[in-house]
Amino acid sequence: MKRYSAWNVFRNGLSDQKKWDRVWRDPDPKKSYDVVIIGGGLHGLATAYYLAKNHGIKKVAVLEKGWLGGGNAGRNTTIVRSNYMMPDNRRFYEHSLKLWENLSHDLNFNVMFSQRSHVSLFHSPAARDAAARRYNTMRVMNSDGELWDLNRLKREVPHLNYGPDARFPILGAAVQPRAGTARHDAVAWGYARAADSYGVDILQNCEATGVTRAGNQVVSIETSRGLISTKKLGFAVAGNTSRLWRIAGLGRLPIESHKLQAFVSEPLKPLLDQVLAFGVGGAHFYISQSDKGGMVFGGDIDWYKSYAQRGNLPIVQDVAECAMSILPCLGRVRLLRHWAGIMDMSMDGSPFICKTPLSNLYLNAGWNYGGFKASPASGWFFADLIANDQPDPIIANYDLDRFSRGYNIDERGAGPDPKLHG
Repeated sequence: MKRYSAWNVFRNGLSDQKKWDRVWRDPDPKKSYDVVIIGGGLHGLATAYYLAKNHGIKKVAVLEKGWLGGGNAGRNTTIVRSNYMMPDNRRFYEHSLKLWENLSHDLNFNVMFSQRSHVSLFHSPAARDAAARRYNTMRVMNSDGELWDLNRLKREVPHLNYGPDARFPILGAAVQPRAGTARHDAVAWGYARAADSYGVDILQNCEATGVTRAGNQVVSIETSRGLISTKKLGFAVAGNTSRLWRIAGLGRLPIESHKLQAFVSEPLKPLLDQVLAFGVGGAHFYISQSDKGGMVFGGDIDWYKSYAQRGNLPIVQDVAECAMSILPCLGRVRLLRHWAGIMDMSMDGSPFICKTPLSNLYLNAGWNYGGFKASPASGWFFADLIANDQPDPIIANYDLDRFSRGYNIDERGAGPDPKLHG
């Protein structure tokens, strides 16, 4: 892989940018691999990269039924944060944020990570107290967190609805300054390019259609491009995990697949420097402004289960009302497009990175709303699990057995209902 540098940009400019190497190969499938990862999104690509880089396992294939990053990787609102309180989540997402902070240098590819702060509004004294508890916990565990009073918030984000008749009166905000956004497709391209440089085969348009087992072990994967044998197999397919789980003959999972819609407006002049979020009175909303000027925003999942990657009007109305309640200046802005990703919602709102009933099958799933921000740490720890056949202590409780042990990692305190863990 040719490393990107200012000198290379200048030199290739002299030849009309025609002498760049292909960013990653488009190989034919080999008959066998040491590890096969099903899912060519951010988690699958990150896993392949860290398998090669951290553990020296380079005979790896990533199978993607469509194009690279064409699933949930390209269907999210690109928010990165680690403002979690539960010990398991606190350690995991803080590790992920630290990886984000050096990711462009690590991959030699600009993932456009922008640490612009995550500002979570509160609207009542009780909400302020809950935010103080969460953010003080973060600070005790050596992370960053601030509470902004109303005067500070007005200086930093002046365009909010601070009026006395506001639908949701604002009292202040809990802020994580190191949080921000990244460019989702750039992250996918960066991981793909870096993994390919280690010899990882990225197989696009290669759908897994069957899993061949010999007793308690996976022997091979049937694909649309032929049969592939493997010593170890990892699932990283987000909302389609339940489908693949059944293909492997393993029955049912404690996961529901729901749609999460996202929206982007027409480009605007610079308006919002931060990531802004609030949740009150049944409303749930988050918004930021992209580098192209579009306002990128979203809200709750659709409550019915679905595998469709398209939205519907009730959520459009709900999210538009949330936007208007907090940023009335957006009232005449036109919506450019909207889409939906398939969310694999677990019963306690936290993920699975674990071994499975099959001795050489490993599971990465149940990311709920946290999949994008988790990508680096998810790949890091999933690769470690596959390579060493045992979990790192940080993910020891991200297993399928935690429910039978009565150990829920319930960040929101919503109980065993996946629809409530937004």
